[in-house]
Parts: sequence; structure tokens; C-alpha cells
Amino acid sequence: MEIRMTDVIDVLKLPYPPNGNNSYYIPCPCCDEPHTRNGHLNINLKKQVFRCPKCNVSGGILDLYSLYTGVPRESAYKSITEKIGVISSYTPARRKVLPETEETTEYPITDVDTRNATYSALLNRLTLAKDHRENLKNRGLKDDEIDELGYKTTPVFGMRAMANSLRSDGFYLSGVPGFYKDKGTWTFSCEQRGIMIPVKDVQGRIQGMQIRRDNTEKRKFRWFSSAEKQDGCRAEGWTHFSGKITDSVILTEGPMKADVIRVLSGRTILAVPGVNSLTHLKETIAELKELGLKEVKTAFDMDMLTNPNVQNGFDNLLNMLDETGLKFGTYLWDYRYKGLDDYIWESLMNKNR
Repeated sequence: MEIRMTDVIDVLKLPYPPNGNNSYYIPCPCCDEPHTRNGHLNINLKKQVFRCPKCNVSGGILDLYSLYTGVPRESAYKSITEKIGVISSYTPARRKVLPETEETTEYPITDVDTRNATYSALLNRLTLAKDHRENLKNRGLKDDEIDELGYKTTPVFGMRAMANSLRSDGFYLSGVPGFYKDKGTWTFSCEQRGIMIPVKDVQGRIQGMQIRRDNTEKRKFRWFSSAEKQDGCRAEGWTHFSGKITDSVILTEGPMKADVIRVLSGRTILAVPGVNSLTHLKETIAELKELGLKEVKTAFDMDMLTNPNVQNGFDNLLNMLDETGLKFGTYLWDYRYKGLDDYIWESLMNKNR
């Protein structure tokens, strides 16, 4: 008889994957509390394997059953088939289990305080290259303002040594997007040189980071992520909060743009990764409402007037804002300047001429 991972899940009464996913996490019976929200045991239905990167327990279909029941692996097949109502005189010839393949397991994302501590320690080990500092100055920022933002240049070597240094100093790398294991050794992803941008929550904690990549026009901004890498972790589409908590915010696109607008205007800025990336916006707006937010002014790049994809995303955004009950409106400016940051900087320069 052929048995599958789903048969074992049925027998053990384990949770099913959300939204029909092939790979998902549940609490590990060896190292997690029973009802923990972010379990570490990964079950992959496509590859018919499981693994917990926290305690390193792993295996296939029979191993999972043995782990939960205590039944020896060599007796697991017979026990499974009996429990699913199949009379089976177990012999190796009749035993047919789908192939078990090696799994590249990602960690579930860890909490924001842990991420903030690890990212802050990493940034403290890095510097900002001269050309990147000049790039930021050309956007209207001064040296002290650049230093306050905490932007750094991605390293070109020494990633393993830096990751090992972080671990030696007690910082947690598991479940922190960007970090992963290469041949059993912790390192982090820096596939292309660029500027590392801390993406912060309302409390000022670094949730994740983006990288503004040098010498590229398409997808210039990428998340610092280690998705699909061994013991890696994928980034999420976090919002970025820049400035003081007030009753009014400007909503724009991209954390770097938000920081520049905030420095040049003195206003409080909230940014989404893109007008079509609104995953975390609703919860951030709800948090800000609790802190007194009353009004949102959108300020997306002026190509929203001509780009259908941007227009559709912007319509979805307005519908979402309408549901919040907040006052909202839209800033428009001279269309010769794509972003609000460009327009403010040019206005300031003209004023000083």
C-alpha cells in the first residue's frame, strides 16, 4: 500500500497547511510549547519530509509517525495502515512509501525585538562607502542626517566572519531574514553591492532591511532576505515609519523615499514597499489610530496618473483607507518631478538660489 504524509497527518490529528500550501510549520514536539504561535517543525507535503531547524530532528513519513507516537520506525508502516483501516500483513515487498528527498528548510520568522537587535548589531559592524554618502547628499541629506538614518554599504566579503561574530556576541540569527547556513556555517545574503536601509516599525525597531542595488534600473530595491536557502528566512512586505507619532501622516512608497521626505519636510512619513504591496499597512494604520492618528495624505510617484498597474493599486489603497474611517486625501505636485522627495528638494534649492 502507498502511504503519504497526509495519511500520517490524519492519523496523528496534526494541523493541515493553511491556504493549501505544500510547506508549513507546526509546533515541534521536541522543542516548542504545544500551542506556540510560531512553531519550528516544517512539514513539506510535496517532498514528503519534515525537519525542525531548531533542534535538528528530521526525517520522512515513517519518522514523523515514530516521533509523535514512540512506535519504532520499523513498526511504523504497519501501525499507520492499521489505524487508517487497512488490513496489512507488513512485508518489505508490500511496503511502498513515496521517496524522501533532502529538504532545504527555512526558519519561521522570529520576533521583531530579536530582529532589531541582530540587525542593529550588523549595521554597527558596517560602514557607508563614500559614493553612497554622495548619493544621499545629492538627495538633499546632510552628513549628520545620513548618520542618524543608519544606512550602510553592503559588505563585499567577510559575511561568514561577521555572522560568526554576531553569534559569538549572543545575537540570534535563526529566523532573521537575510541570514542562512552555507555548508553548515552561518552567513548572510549580499548578492549585489548597494545601500542597506533599515525598515522600522512605529516603535523605531528594525523589522527588516532593504537594499538599494547599485548599477541597476529594474527592481532597484530588494529585500534583505534568505528565502529558499538552508535555514534561511524570507522577508515580509513591512511598512516603514519615519518621524514622530502625530495625528497626521504622509503615505508614500519605499523606505528610502520616506526617510528623505521626512528629513527635508519635517513631516511624519509612513511607507509601503509599493502601491501594490499593502500586506502590513492595515495593521500599521490600526496601531497608529490607537496612538491618535486622524488623517492620511497619500504621496505616490506621479506616474500613478499614467501607469494602469499603479492606478489599480492606488484604487485598492483608497478603498482600504476608506474602510479605516480616517480622513484621507492625495498630494499632487509638478509632474516633471516623479517623487515628492524630488519636488521638495528642487523647491528648497530654488528657494536658496
